Amino acid sequence: MASRGVSPKLLQSLRGFLRPCSSSPPSLAALPPLNLVEKPPIHTGAVGPSVSDSVLDLDDAERLFGSFSTAKLLRSSANLQMASIDPLVDVGMWVMNSRLMEMPLIGDVVVGALRHTFFEHFCAGVNHKEMSVAVRRLWETGMRGMLVYGVEDVYDNESCERNFERFLETIESTESLPPSSASFVIVKITAICPMPLLERVSDLLRWEHKDPSFHLPWKLNTLPIFSQSSPLYHTSRKPDPLTAEEEKNLQLAHQRLLKLCQRCQELNVPLAIDAEYTSVQPAIDYFTYSSAIVYNKDDTVVFGTIQAYLKDAKERMLLAVEGADKMGVSMGFKLVRGAYMSSESKVASSLGCQSPIHNCIQDTHDCYNECASFMLEKISSGRGAVVLATHNVESGKVAAAKARDMGIGKENHKLQFAQLYGMSEALSYGLKNAGFAVSKYMPFGPIDMVMPYLLRRAEENRGVLSTSTIDRTLMRKELKRRAKVLFSAGDWRSGNIQATAKLDDHSAFN
Repeated sequence: MASRGVSPKLLQSLRGFLRPCSSSPPSLAALPPLNLVEKPPIHTGAVGPSVSDSVLDLDDAERLFGSFSTAKLLRSSANLQMASIDPLVDVGMWVMNSRLMEMPLIGDVVVGALRHTFFEHFCAGVNHKEMSVAVRRLWETGMRGMLVYGVEDVYDNESCERNFERFLETIESTESLPPSSASFVIVKITAICPMPLLERVSDLLRWEHKDPSFHLPWKLNTLPIFSQSSPLYHTSRKPDPLTAEEEKNLQLAHQRLLKLCQRCQELNVPLAIDAEYTSVQPAIDYFTYSSAIVYNKDDTVVFGTIQAYLKDAKERMLLAVEGADKMGVSMGFKLVRGAYMSSESKVASSLGCQSPIHNCIQDTHDCYNECASFMLEKISSGRGAVVLATHNVESGKVAAAKARDMGIGKENHKLQFAQLYGMSEALSYGLKNAGFAVSKYMPFGPIDMVMPYLLRRAEENRGVLSTSTIDRTLMRKELKRRAKVLFSAGDWRSGNIQATAKLDDHSAFN
């Protein structure tokens, strides 16, 4: 990849990726996929079983990382450690800010180094072939992959159509994977519908919520999108109706999503739609719910995403589930904490409004746990499905204990736990060892496209890499154990391969 082809936008994102973590000691809690930084919640006992009753064992490093080859343990530990060393980060930032990046050789070396370190650690590859290899390796360890073609916001129909084809190829690729190894295909509405149109549709939906007599001739059947506490400040005045061209583009976007849903239904792989900013989330929910009404009659094909850091998250979820029940629709949700804390607060402040984000992190923890508890009860009663996407250890323990007590285990595919690929490995393997279905959120695609996709989230969550503390600690513990095995064998000086093999005799080499 020639350095002249490295865009300033990519370099800016890469600088954000190498930003130093907070100087304060990191907590053992972690970010769920695309989450705000968090501390372990104080469990009050109001939303589930005591965490002391948890079935998770996050202390046995040998059992947690038994499927890791020694080489992978070393690489993973090194990547996570490098990202936590401030002087190394400072040097990296200086290099990328300097004129050195304009020199072809040095630019190639820097981007190549990132490609073979951080990109390989947090991404599943540059194309479908590499992604398939990563999914197979993950499947061998007993976990599944959530396939994420890493495209971002687009502004024209040509880009939307191109992204639609890439999403469709991702769905088609599941046919060549081991059965059930792909738990979801992830789709971003912002990649198949132009952003300006999503903003316009969101404005119109918000105004309709304010004034039910406001007529939207293009509106399809949907579930409740707003609650009484939903932020409506983005739409301060009555919006103009959609033009004929906008209505046509809206119909094209709906057709793209419905085609993706149809193919997912045919191949028996669920489709999850990511959440975004509150400025466009109403339109995203509208797309999600209108397609779920069509495809979630007999099974849960379409999943929406609830961001628990929003004050209206629980109320919106309850209203949507209630509406789905009345229509005989099985609604599924991917539950996360949230991705855009600082930007949401800045926008609200600029408009003279209160932030839509909970006032304290504990409120976010409580909301997440309450939403998780509600969905587990729905699953137990035979309706709905949920993906508990969290890196927070305490939330994982609470949900696992409640699921265990309700008899919900791995055989019930209505419950999935999920973490980012390359992150929170101890929690992922702990949940898997406890008998739950676990998936990893696996972004893939060309490096200049996928790195900004991930790094913009790192920019929103300055402490994202500090949450790797528990993984680094346990990885070092397992490496030390294996080193003792090697040295105790007494043959390390002669390079006896049998002694070395003892380190990995139960590992999936990769």
